[in-house]
Amino acid sequence: MVVGNPIAQSRSPRIHRLFAEQSGEDISYDSKLVERGEFDWVAEDFFASGGKGINITAPFKQDAYRFAHRLSSGARTAGAVNTLAIEAEGEVVGHNTDGVGLVADLMRQDQPLKDQKILILGAGGAVRGVLEPLLKTRPTKLVIANRTHEKALQLAKGFAGYGSIEACPMDKLGSQGFDLIINGTSASLAGQAIALPREILADNSFCYDMVYACEPTAFMQWAADSGAKSSDGLGMLVGQAAESFRIWRGVSVDIVKVIATLRAEMLNEQS
Repeated sequence: MVVGNPIAQSRSPRIHRLFAEQSGEDISYDSKLVERGEFDWVAEDFFASGGKGINITAPFKQDAYRFAHRLSSGARTAGAVNTLAIEAEGEVVGHNTDGVGLVADLMRQDQPLKDQKILILGAGGAVRGVLEPLLKTRPTKLVIANRTHEKALQLAKGFAGYGSIEACPMDKLGSQGFDLIINGTSASLAGQAIALPREILADNSFCYDMVYACEPTAFMQWAADSGAKSSDGLGMLVGQAAESFRIWRGVSVDIVKVIATLRAEMLNEQS
């Protein structure tokens, strides 16, 4: 089950059904609209009824964090939970699979991470959830730039123990030449562009938008206009779901086939 508000747009039920078809697992997975303040009793009822796992989307990741009996190290570091799993003894464990999904998709697209200079735009929950897995790949440095610089500074300080990380004001990025630029802001959801200097691009920069869409996002269009390759976040969505599926079922799936199926379905929806 996946819960959120809103939830009608969620592709999680389709993704997990594709995982089940591929792996031969017998699952039941639906979406549920949950009103604010009702997360705990919905989760309690689900697990009491024999449910094995819940995916959580906005605005309930903090609720899930507090609900869990125990947290994985990744969830504790991220400060948010997007996956709940019940263990044999009845203990509910909270996980955060977003960073695993992002790193897996970047690797799928042959984007190197070790010894690279990475820029992340934004300092909200989406960014917080991916910092530890990114830093574990040992980039040369990771820079956070956010409209409110204080938030970026606070985030960089909180993750300083995991690797080379710093904060930089959006208007002072200069000509640092980043190998990988990740858009973790909500600008693309609103169809808004982010004012960025082309000088932040290196010779072979790769631009990654954590939002997925049928058409190139404004950030992806900026990358194309600047001569850089880019990707949306559909692969991250599928990758984080695959990690949830592995936690619940103990089975790894081929995300490439699922990404291709979803991409084709999205194009059909558009036409």
